[in-house]
Amino acid sequence: MTSVVHEPWFFWAVGVGLGLPLALLILTEAHQALLRRDSALARPVALIRTYLLPLAALLVLLVKAGDISPDVTGVRIVATLLGFAVLLLVLSGFNATLFQSAPAGSWRSRMPAIFLEVARFVLIAVGVALILSYVWGANVGGLFTALGITSIVLGLTLQNSVGQIISGLLVLFEQPFQLDDWIDTPSGRGPVIEVNWRATHIRAGTGVLVIPNSVLAAASFTNLSKPPAEHSIAVSTVFALSDAPDRVCLLLNRVAEALPQRRAGAAVSSAPTGANEYSTSIPLDTPADNWAARTTFLRWLWYAARREGLHLDRIADDYATPDRIEQALTMLAPILRLNADDRHELRSHIRLTRYGTDELLQAPGQVPDHLTCVLTGQVQVSAIGATGAPVAVRTLTTGGYLGETTLTREPVSTTARAVVETAVAEVDRHYLAALVHRKPLLLQEISRTIEEQRDGLQRALAGTEA
Repeated sequence: MTSVVHEPWFFWAVGVGLGLPLALLILTEAHQALLRRDSALARPVALIRTYLLPLAALLVLLVKAGDISPDVTGVRIVATLLGFAVLLLVLSGFNATLFQSAPAGSWRSRMPAIFLEVARFVLIAVGVALILSYVWGANVGGLFTALGITSIVLGLTLQNSVGQIISGLLVLFEQPFQLDDWIDTPSGRGPVIEVNWRATHIRAGTGVLVIPNSVLAAASFTNLSKPPAEHSIAVSTVFALSDAPDRVCLLLNRVAEALPQRRAGAAVSSAPTGANEYSTSIPLDTPADNWAARTTFLRWLWYAARREGLHLDRIADDYATPDRIEQALTMLAPILRLNADDRHELRSHIRLTRYGTDELLQAPGQVPDHLTCVLTGQVQVSAIGATGAPVAVRTLTTGGYLGETTLTREPVSTTARAVVETAVAEVDRHYLAALVHRKPLLLQEISRTIEEQRDGLQRALAGTEA
């Protein structure tokens, strides 16, 4: 009897029996390591371990160890399954190595999804053709010839439509914009919310604007979000001829710098453009802030120009009427302990003005040059807490005042903003100093108010640390 060792199937069977478990063990460990690293190669390794390797071992056992003809239907079915496993591995590896691990900004990361789908379709078609040809002996040459002729006929028939689609796909491949980028096109302007193989969708002011990609490929448009950190808006304003240009530019810059939408660290600039017009360039983080920045700037400028005695839109401020001044003196009389002579004297040392919603009345580090009393409206006083977030300290309403340290010349440590449109009366520091010199009780009250506000600030900040 011939020894088993000399049988032709022996080494194939032993090789499969020993090699398959060892290979599965190695692939299992490799798969776990790739999962821990969150690698894109984990899925291809899993396909090899779960499908490709067992099917290849089975095929070897059937053909080499079992000496079964490759033409047997059962063997062909196993070979077909193995071919499909190889095809899945190629597709998975193609996606993992080329695109899932693509660096940000590279051509691989910009590849449109439809190109990937077309590439997958081509790979599947070629793979199926090879399986049919080598496993089942089918003649696929005629099929490819027929498909080629059909493609030529369809291409000539639909050349205009196909040309538009190709133009759109080229736009997708180049990717001159990303999702959430703001683009300005002849048809509209807004952020990009969707891009597919046929059209680009942007959110316009009246709804969603759908622009065919072929139109974008044939026309020019502006990507307002690129290059990053370089977007700005220009706001035009008009002042009176008598307003000094340097004073106007200084005011415009100061108002623009206080905008919450202004890009941190970027400088604003203003310049006269002729005919009493001025242009202010305001750097912003994103075009989405255009509307809010423009409207807030113009609203705050209306109040700031009147406080500075400048004539925005060539109009002077007419708020401080005699009746309003008299009402302000009546309200200030009990606060400042004014008698009739004091009221008459204060009339020339008081100024009535207004602040817009969210406008800054007081900033940390400033040394007040007047006492500010609230006539109408509401003022929120806040400080920066331990976490860096603002902490409310107190709220001033009619009769409340701030800037008490104007007498001690100490810088303030809190921020004061108008909650709504707020009218205030500003009392000159020099007159206030002379007034408290004559009225020691008033000086004591102001000193007590300063101490109470310091205690309130410490309690508010301590509450954030707890």
